[in-house]
Order: sequence, then C-alpha cells, then structure tokens
Amino acid sequence: MKETFNSRYVLFLAATAALGGLLFGFDIAIIAGAGPFLIRAFSLSDMGLGWAFSSLLFGCVLGSFIAGRFTGRYGRKKPLLLVGVLFAVTSIATASSTGFVSFVIARFLGGIAVGAVSLLSPMYAAEVSPPSVRGRVGTLYQMSIIVGILVSYAINYLLRNTGANNWRWMFLSGVVPSAVFLLFISIAPESPRFLAMTGKVREAFLLFERIGGTRSAQVQISEIAANMRNEAQSWRGLLRPGVRRALLVSAGLAILIHVSGINTVIDYAPSIFQSAGWKVDSALASTFLVGVTEFVFTIASFWMIDRFGRKPLYMVGSAGMSLSLLMLLLAVLAGRFHGVVVLALILTYLAFFASCIGPVFWTLVPEIFPNDVRGMAMTVPVLTQWVANAIVVLLFPFAFHVIGKSFTFGFLALMALAQGFFTWRMVPETRNKPLEEIEEHWNASQRVAPVESA
Repeated sequence: MKETFNSRYVLFLAATAALGGLLFGFDIAIIAGAGPFLIRAFSLSDMGLGWAFSSLLFGCVLGSFIAGRFTGRYGRKKPLLLVGVLFAVTSIATASSTGFVSFVIARFLGGIAVGAVSLLSPMYAAEVSPPSVRGRVGTLYQMSIIVGILVSYAINYLLRNTGANNWRWMFLSGVVPSAVFLLFISIAPESPRFLAMTGKVREAFLLFERIGGTRSAQVQISEIAANMRNEAQSWRGLLRPGVRRALLVSAGLAILIHVSGINTVIDYAPSIFQSAGWKVDSALASTFLVGVTEFVFTIASFWMIDRFGRKPLYMVGSAGMSLSLLMLLLAVLAGRFHGVVVLALILTYLAFFASCIGPVFWTLVPEIFPNDVRGMAMTVPVLTQWVANAIVVLLFPFAFHVIGKSFTFGFLALMALAQGFFTWRMVPETRNKPLEEIEEHWNASQRVAPVESA
C-alpha cells in the first residue's frame, strides 16, 4: 500500500531542518573569502591564519559533544532555538572583533553552534519525515549545506571591494540566515520521537497523524516503543566485538575523509588560486566555480549511490582524488602551477569527492551500525571527523607555504590513496543489505582473518 502524507507540512518541516544545514555550510565557508583580508587586518603568520580558520572547527568538536549529551534531556527544538541565537550572536561578535584573540574566541563559539546543528538538524529531519521520503529529506539537508557554501562564496565576492572592513560585513551577513532559521524553528513542532520518549505519547501520535495519517502514526508509535526498550542497552552494546570493529572502521573513514584534503580546498581555495598567480578578484570569483562543481556533482551522487553501491563509489572517488592531487604535485615540480591548469585540477578533485565520497560517507557510516546502538555509535565518527578536520585546516597554511606545495599535495594524494585501500580491505558493501546482515559481517570478521571484503 502506497504511503500517503501531508506534503505541504512535510515540506515545511524539511525546510526547517534544511535551514540548519544552510547555516552549517555558510559558517564553515564564509571565512574562505575573508581569509586574504584577515591576513592584512591582523598581520597573520601561516599558523595565525590556520588558527583563524580552524578555531570554528575546534568549537564544532565541543558543540557536537554537547548536543549529543543534552538532546535526550531537552529535545531537538529547544537546542535548535539556542543554536539559531548562537549563530546570530557569534556572527555579530566575529564581525565586531577588536583583535585577533576576540576573533578566534568568537569563531570558536560559532563552532559550537555548527557542531550542534550538524548533529541536531539531521536528527530532527529523520524524526519528522515519513519513511517513504526520509531519504529525500536527508538529501535536502545535504544539499542545503552546499547551498550555504555557495551563498557564502557569492557574498564574499560581492563584498570584496567594500573597503578595509569588508571582512566584517562578510561575517555580519550571517545574521540574515540565522534570523530566518529562528523564525522557522520557533513555529515548528518538537520532534514526535522526543515527545513519545518523555511520556507525551498523545501529542506525538497527533503530530505523526498530521504528517502521515492514522495508520502511519500507529506504526511509528509502536516502533518508538520497541526502540526505547532496546536503547537501554545501547552503551553496553558498543562493547560487542562486531560493533567495536564497526566503530574502528567508522573512525578510520572519518579521519581519512579529512586528511585527504577536502576542507583545505573548500576553506583555502582563494589562497591556493592566489599562489597560482590569480589576483584576489579572480581568486574569489573562482571559488564560486568550486561551489557550483560541488553542488552539481553532489546531485549526481544521489543518482549513483543506490545504482553502483557505496564501496565501489568510495574506491573510484579516492582514486580520482589521488590522481588529481598527483597531477597538482607534478604541476608544481614542472613549474606549471598556475592559471587554468590549477583550477581544472582542483575542480576535478572536487568532482570526484562530491560525487563519490562526501554524501556517501554520511550514508555509509550510519548503515554499518546495528539499529540498537546506532545513535550512541555515531558520536564516534562525528567527533573524530571534527577533530581531524580542525587539525588539517590548522596546519595547512604552514605546510603549503613553509614545508612546500609539493610535499603538501604529495601527502594529500597518499592519504586519498590510503582511503581507497582502507575501503577495499575494511569496509563492507551496504547497498540493499538488511542491517542484521551487515552486523553479521562484523561478527564474522572477528572469526575470519584477514577481513573479507563484502
């Protein structure tokens, strides 16, 4: 029987969750265009620039941890309201910074909001979506992150010639999406799952009924009741041998996705293009091509992921990224690191990442965990990827300008290759497989050595 649902109401709820993703992408990427002007404003060294970029990411580590700890007590809506306020306040605080220390503190606090929304918005989206459109709602959230990045690149370019304080206007513009998000989340309902968990079963049922009808509401309430019984054992379940193996694999993927360089390209694209001989205006304009490429190939990934599977895409994407980075290394060694060559290779690298790695990572990682421990287990890859992201972004300017371009691109190429090899040896294919079968793979891997590829 085909599932029916209130499409307008579901669209409103999906848009509310997606706005959290837009704030995520906006705050992560807005500093990319501001970077060249921050160097002049604060007389930054390479390590100083690294701190300017990575301070938000270190805040993300704390934010995702706090959100994971308190969402069970305070729900989804109240923390998201607080996140919206924090986004707006830190946008103002960053824009009005009187010195580098106050700038870094403001960005760190903004990172708490980003880290929290990276956990809360997808959770809210999943819990208010009918099962038949849950994947599409999740896709909308992922796409909104890319839209946030694109919007920030466009704002960077439009404000580039507004004077010595142009970087302040760039950060201040974050108040606008924050206000829109606050408006939406203030009139949105609390998650029905949280309502049921806190004993408000009637309210949860009425909300589910409004979303998907009476039959769907009855099924969802029954599933929540069953899951609540299982979750009491969640932390103990993380110690099961098969789950431990899955945790190690998820942590490995979380580290490799960042040490293979994606956020260095997104954050430092203007600096990379400037080092290739581009003027500031042209470098900022080129970042928009970076955003468009990521947007287009992210759409392609949603067509390919269920057709070709997670593991093949991850291996092809890793090989393509490694080859692109190797070509950048060869361009440096041949003295041809300039102009259109660099732009074309960066866009090729991004195309492989956006179509084969980025969205696939966030689909694959939850799938490798059993139902009864997924919520708890996801804190491991989420926290790990934020830590890895922060460290890589911190060290990139020093590595790129002091140690050298050839070393930097060579290291990133090696890590992308390692990502492909790790996937081949350690990661099971999850496409069209019941979650119980995936868990059995991990249990079997404890008994059979070496690990068999699924």
